[in-house]
Amino acid sequence: MTKRPDELALLAESGRLLASVFGLLDRTALAGMSTLQVDEMVERFIVDELQARPASKGQYGYGFVLNSSVNDVVCHGVPSQTALLRDGDIVNFDITLEKNGYIADSSKTYLVGEVAPAARRLVQASYEAMWMGIRAVRPGARLGDIGWAIERHAKRNGYSVVREYCGHGIGREMHEEPQVLHFGKPGTGLALREGMVFTIEPMLNRGRRSVRTEADGWTVVTSDGSLSAQFEHTVAVTASGVSVLTLRPDELASGPARRLAAA
Repeated sequence: MTKRPDELALLAESGRLLASVFGLLDRTALAGMSTLQVDEMVERFIVDELQARPASKGQYGYGFVLNSSVNDVVCHGVPSQTALLRDGDIVNFDITLEKNGYIADSSKTYLVGEVAPAARRLVQASYEAMWMGIRAVRPGARLGDIGWAIERHAKRNGYSVVREYCGHGIGREMHEEPQVLHFGKPGTGLALREGMVFTIEPMLNRGRRSVRTEADGWTVVTSDGSLSAQFEHTVAVTASGVSVLTLRPDELASGPARRLAAA
């Protein structure tokens, strides 16, 4: 379950490359693009520019390099030529990348054009909730501490946390132990140890937390049609706290990441 220093170095390299994929998306005018066009652009960048492998393609029979979850889609949204991103949408891109046998996993929710204030608040609170979970990571802390920090922040802001999907250990395999729930009680669950690597990826809904899976067997939506947002990072437990392996360059100056670095 824990990783050796050489494995951590390889995971950090995969994380650095994956962060650059989001840098590409940050520079892309998404309005008017189809989610399939985004998928194809990301695949070319990962394969041709980064000389890496999009780890999601072919995993569990999935045919694309990313999940594209728009508005009320909670997770696992399937790219489509007919799914055009429009002004006012929010869209989460969940991407995995494998380099030298080790996988990194991250996601970010984007605001497309002029987005309503209520949607902006949901996206911001989801980002903050992820960081609340990340800040709870340190040797000796418990998995329940992570979930409690996330759910407390969500509830304080009037949002619900999806319970059917969780973070996970990661390394040579995309999904390893442990499962990292985004709700819980402090002081409960598995104790964290130096060298553990896992994802933290809370999904927050504006309405009820209940979800349903659509007929394609992949796409998960909110049961009440409310908006949903998600953020995800791959993190490693260090001797003194936590290292975010998929940290994006734009986050170095952001409030949550800066406060973590100063802690």
